Amino acid sequence: MIEWLSDNLGTIIVLLILAVIVGSVIRTLIKNKKKGKSSCGCNCSTCPAGGVCHKKPN
Repeated sequence: MIEWLSDNLGTIIVLLILAVIVGSVIRTLIKNKKKGKSSCGCNCSTCPAGGVCHKKPN
């Protein structure tokens, strides 16, 4: 087991770094969503999908 860990130490370190980065991005997106911020910049007048992501109630 220890031999396998030492053989794959570089891969494990890179995996942990990537997991921290992805976790930070997800945490930031969740915090921004709770604050009411949008990830698209909210300039829906120039966005081709503006009517899809911010639908107006009927």
